[in-house]
Amino acid sequence: MPTTVTLIPGDGIGPDITEATIRVLDAVGADLVWDRQMAGASAAARYNDPIPEATLDSIKKHRIALKGPLETPVGEGYRSVNVALRKTFDLYANVRPAHVILHGGRFEKVDIVIIRENLEGLYYGAEHYIRIGDDPKAAAESIALITRYGSERAIRYAFEYAVKHGRKKVTLVHKANILKYTQGLFLDVGREIAKEYAGRVQFEDRIIDAMAMQLVLKPENFDVIVTTNLFGDILSDLVSGLVGGLGLAPGANIGPTAAIFEAVHGTAPDIAGKGIANPGALILAACLMLDHLGDIARAERIRAALHSVIDEKQVLTRDLGGTASTSQFADAIIARL
Repeated sequence: MPTTVTLIPGDGIGPDITEATIRVLDAVGADLVWDRQMAGASAAARYNDPIPEATLDSIKKHRIALKGPLETPVGEGYRSVNVALRKTFDLYANVRPAHVILHGGRFEKVDIVIIRENLEGLYYGAEHYIRIGDDPKAAAESIALITRYGSERAIRYAFEYAVKHGRKKVTLVHKANILKYTQGLFLDVGREIAKEYAGRVQFEDRIIDAMAMQLVLKPENFDVIVTTNLFGDILSDLVSGLVGGLGLAPGANIGPTAAIFEAVHGTAPDIAGKGIANPGALILAACLMLDHLGDIARAERIRAALHSVIDEKQVLTRDLGGTASTSQFADAIIARL
């Protein structure tokens, strides 16, 4: 039986890269049926709700979704739809792999997977204004919530991922030297779990600022990285920059009863509708989805075709140094398939 997947094209360049991705999946023969739904700015404009009930019901029913980028207003308006989806479906682990695809850059040996705790920390959303005198917004306070339960789930997922995929080392990134309670708890849990994997997976911990420097100096020294929500968000973008940019950066959000796969870049409103966006990130996210569904052979075929197109450097989108359109890039991948 085919697998029904909730499909959320998203905002900005989302519809363009989504259609390109669907064509690639069709070409490889993936046995999928799409339940198209809306979220983000497009849903807010149409339904006055950035996350319509129909979208939530679809994900609850099918338990798997493929999603383009969603617009989040800066400083006002509704909160992040991405964060809301993660909380609604308890998507506690954010998986963001990054390896060199576009060769000829500064680095040739980067192959890193970031496992980001996806629900807690500063992104938990516990913040408020503080009135001082006549100013109701004289100060603002955000609370970073770190729990033993949340830390254990994400860190254990990182170690299990390393074992399953033959990875050799897990690096836990923190700021426990300053934030001794919140980050200290995350580090303590990591050290406890690491003992269970001794002899199978090497473990180390790094302070976030030092880690950022090491990633741009010697990224080949790192394998699986596990960290808290905010640090994971920042480091995953940094690592994406080492291997060619966000145009080739997929992400998976994993929970006990659902999984959402996405391009991790933004909506790029400056090029929306022009048909020139790179669909690579969403295509690779679809490969992660196929892996999750057990269709590993088709996922590998798509990855090989995409790598071949990029290696030949004849049909590349503008962010990769070429002039090809979104559809031309997809056509080149399909031709390899």
